[in-house]
Amino acid sequence: MTNHTPFYAALPLFATIVILQAFSSPTAEPREEPAEAGVARIRSDQWHLRFLEIDAVHKLNKGRGSVVAVPDTGVSTHPDLHNNVLSGTDVIDGGEGDGRQDRNSHGTAMAGLIAAHGRGPNAGALGVAPEAKILPIFSTPADGEGHPDALAAAIDLAVAKGADVISISSVGGSSPELIRALGNAIAADIVVVAGAGNQPSNLGVGYPASHPGVIAVGGIGRDGDYHPISVTGPEITIVAPAVDLYSTSYGGHYSKGTGTSGAAAIVAGAAALVRAKYPYLPADEVAHRLTATAIDKGPPGRDDQYGYGVIDLVAALTADVPPRGFGSVPADAPDTTGPSTAAADGPPADEGRAATVRGLVTLGVLVAAGGAWALVARHRRRSDDPPPRITR
Repeated sequence: MTNHTPFYAALPLFATIVILQAFSSPTAEPREEPAEAGVARIRSDQWHLRFLEIDAVHKLNKGRGSVVAVPDTGVSTHPDLHNNVLSGTDVIDGGEGDGRQDRNSHGTAMAGLIAAHGRGPNAGALGVAPEAKILPIFSTPADGEGHPDALAAAIDLAVAKGADVISISSVGGSSPELIRALGNAIAADIVVVAGAGNQPSNLGVGYPASHPGVIAVGGIGRDGDYHPISVTGPEITIVAPAVDLYSTSYGGHYSKGTGTSGAAAIVAGAAALVRAKYPYLPADEVAHRLTATAIDKGPPGRDDQYGYGVIDLVAALTADVPPRGFGSVPADAPDTTGPSTAAADGPPADEGRAATVRGLVTLGVLVAAGGAWALVARHRRRSDDPPPRITR
């Protein structure tokens, strides 16, 4: 009997990733140049930072205290990520045990977009949340072909280690384990962000971006308009820059990539900023803050290209956003319940009420997701962005 095993693909949500060896033209063969050349040039090439008004953003918050789990091809040590990458975990064979290796570049590129701190005011790569921590989880091999159960194991570890945000740059097949793991992460009050997928490899919003409760991220170009690399669909939540994104890579180099992988990493960084600025805000309210402050484009209201709109980091950190509804707490509310312990004799009354609400929501999520996905077993290429081409 043939074993039809479902796979997922690390989006190459960088539909293209060029590894820039200390700086080569994207149209030329990579060539070695002094490392200083890449360090000096990359910040000016990170156009998305100017688009996001990152200077103003970082005067408000830099993500300190937030932990973003990155289940991917691993995260290499890089000078621009020094001290920002925690000791993580491998859930597949072939790594060094702590998630801090990457022979593909995809995972390191995602980590850099989220939390790189650069080397000084204008040198090196800079991430959206440069004081956040990255929890690297090696769950996708270097060839980009992964398994949904490995992603499920990575999500379980992120929950166990207390991540605030999980950034997933992969799409493909599902499995009962992956459905369960996503439901648990959402129930654990973690913001789960995923790239929607890239055309033409994906025809619609892929899994897990299409899972209820996951922030599904589409892509825009340099002009701020929808970019055709991004899939469209009713599950799109929000969009972010997805074209010509410069970031970190293995071996101390830099990368340039295009695809919704990078857009998802940017939104994950945004979620880390919001969680750091408003530490008592539940995960669903973090998502609500991001969507409520997004810049509406396309037809009025949510649409299949832009979702609720283009992410606006300054507004997400400063706007007066009323709570979405039942179960919310004020952003600046004191922590009166203490840490959640899930003790056998049950949580305190207020915490129990919130847990009950989250549990009911999660049950609905699991039922809906199970009906749609439990029998799905399809080939899953890493969100369809090929490995980043290393450019610097």
